[in-house]
Amino acid sequence: MKVRPPVVPAFTGPVFAFMLSVAGIAVGVVAFAADAQAQAIKIGSFLSVTGGASFLGDPEKKTLELEVEAINRQGGINGHKLDLVVYDDGGAADKAASFAKRLIESDQVDVLIGGSTTATTMAAIPLAEKAGIPFVSLAGAVVIVDPVKHWVFKTPHTDRLAAEKIFEDLRKRGLTKLGLISEDAGFGKSGHDQSLIVAKAFGIEIVADEVYSPRDPDTTAQLTKIRNTPGVAALFNFGFGQGPAVVTRNVRQLGITIPFYQSHGVASKEFIKLVGEAGEGIRLLGSALAVAEQLPAADPQRPVVLAFQRAYADAYQAEASTFAGYARDALYMVAEAAGRAGGADKAKVRDQLELTKGFIGTTGIFTMSPADHMGLSPASFHLIEIRNGNWKLMD
Repeated sequence: MKVRPPVVPAFTGPVFAFMLSVAGIAVGVVAFAADAQAQAIKIGSFLSVTGGASFLGDPEKKTLELEVEAINRQGGINGHKLDLVVYDDGGAADKAASFAKRLIESDQVDVLIGGSTTATTMAAIPLAEKAGIPFVSLAGAVVIVDPVKHWVFKTPHTDRLAAEKIFEDLRKRGLTKLGLISEDAGFGKSGHDQSLIVAKAFGIEIVADEVYSPRDPDTTAQLTKIRNTPGVAALFNFGFGQGPAVVTRNVRQLGITIPFYQSHGVASKEFIKLVGEAGEGIRLLGSALAVAEQLPAADPQRPVVLAFQRAYADAYQAEASTFAGYARDALYMVAEAAGRAGGADKAKVRDQLELTKGFIGTTGIFTMSPADHMGLSPASFHLIEIRNGNWKLMD
């Protein structure tokens, strides 16, 4: 049966097409002969559903469950239903590695989606590479896909892209002397290192460079050093979770009024709730999902992100975060790849993931290649500002 939903299809393929449904964001598949008894395609996921990164993992888990159910209601992928297995790693890299091993060896999944954080992703990459299983990460650091790993892909923008986008805005505003404060591990450390690498190309001088631990309850000592640095014209924080919220509150407590930037690691309404009025005026990066209603009517992502927002809100009575979008994009890219591959053959699915072209997701429009296992351009990143407790599109 051919399903024809009322939006422009995000997926195309030589044998059959995947269509996005505005009502259910489900995949409809045109198949030669759907076998009702076809073997399920097993999706394995390890996510930080609890712990310090739960604001990432919880919406990711909810999204995978929501969208797997939607796909299965439409008959699955060429007659193959999706079977989802999820483990909660609590944000611990050792647990992530253990669960990835269990998913590969005991659960015998066909694809891995997960790794809410850079640390949990990096712990699982050697296992996926050794087992020869497609792995789509939901974490941000560029090291996940650079250098390219044969079996590993990712959906979020990288920290390198984030630094470049922020530095471009700094240059436009004539702010060339920057104070950098970042977490000393994982995403924050990688973002810090990438900032140092790309700053010179944008004419940005990092005149103050401070770090903190994600569990530090106070960062006033580091921020005081930055404030007292001669010439510092702007502040940039690289991190996620509670750390950036602590930094933000401390910035306001110290009366620091220079332009303040955060990375995409805080692109969630939960961050706005954590910081309250202290967040007013902060600029950060986010996907189209964060500013869906503000996108131009002709933007090809607009119907996709609005449909996902409605489906998520209907299911959970909550707003879909950028992080939920990462999981949604990963699942549908895997669905398209499996459809073109004709099933769950791991090598074929991997090859088809690498051939992804023009996939319209909530995070951006993805075009991958053997040299690029993320497939996003800087244009897919949006500069946003916190105004009156909400997001304001700035580009």
